[in-house]
Amino acid sequence: MTAIADDSTPLSAAEFEAALRARGAAYHIHHPFNVRLNSGRATPAEIRGWVANRFYYQTSIPLKDAAVLSNCPDRATRRLWLTRILDHDGTDSEPGGIDSWVRLGEAVGLRAEELWSHEHVVPGVRFAVDAYVNFARQQPWQEAVCASLTEMFAPVIHQQRLATWPEHYPWIDAAGLRYFRERIPLAQRDVNHGLRVTLEYFTTRQAQQRALAILNFKLDMLWSMLDAIALRYGSHPHD
Repeated sequence: MTAIADDSTPLSAAEFEAALRARGAAYHIHHPFNVRLNSGRATPAEIRGWVANRFYYQTSIPLKDAAVLSNCPDRATRRLWLTRILDHDGTDSEPGGIDSWVRLGEAVGLRAEELWSHEHVVPGVRFAVDAYVNFARQQPWQEAVCASLTEMFAPVIHQQRLATWPEHYPWIDAAGLRYFRERIPLAQRDVNHGLRVTLEYFTTRQAQQRALAILNFKLDMLWSMLDAIALRYGSHPHD
């Protein structure tokens, strides 16, 4: 007879990775507001609202990554993770992802001052993003790394924007889409590292279930952001 594994048996590395990747079914690429954006049905006001609110998330990513660094005693990991902060904050000579997002904001009709003031950020977005940053500050660094694995699903959403926005929104300067183009290779690099940490750290069945719950938390955070943006800018989240 073939033995039946009980629920306490750890998943193999391949099974665990497959379970993590299966969570992509809940990624906000499927949110009705994102579908509006990428199908050409969003109004200029909706696009500007999304860009302004998402900017709050973009500027919070280095804070999350700094929290990972502050909790991580492993020098090699810190060296790798440090590049993420520079990717977003940039340097004096190399602009980063935040600078590219400002260019996107200007391309859709927002002033840089509006973005940096966060004056358009709705309470639901602020609450969701702050919860993510606080999670990274308070939990073990490996758990914050696991939460970052939504990057597994990011290249597809960036590719959709690059493919559909120039056609649907010709009024947006194509140069403003630079952020999406740049993030595709960087996301894959980050995923490779984040997956390695996650597969090595979450090795018991209980720990693997914890990892899947963490990834669900991050997916819920991203989904909640779009719920809040959709409600503020006029389209019901379930339209």
